[in-house]
Amino acid sequence: MWSRLAYRLHIVIHTVKTIQMTIDEPLLKAVDRASKVRKTTRSAFIRYAVEAELRREQIRIQEARQAEGYARYPVEKGEFDIWEKEQDWGPE
Repeated sequence: MWSRLAYRLHIVIHTVKTIQMTIDEPLLKAVDRASKVRKTTRSAFIRYAVEAELRREQIRIQEARQAEGYARYPVEKGEFDIWEKEQDWGPE
């Protein structure tokens, strides 16, 4: 049990860094209000926001890559007709 706890503590201690950042006053007040509403800390709120933006960036990259692939190899007429009978759009 102690070894697992020590391992988890080790991960937390070594993966969290303290940073200094510059932020304008209105944005800081908005962050503080949102943090209070969510019952979290300023740091946790900003961490979550940064993680969410990084996830959105990954999605944008993947979407651009997919669009590029379809631009290079466009869907051919009738390519997906075989799946027409499999579609179920519910009651129309």
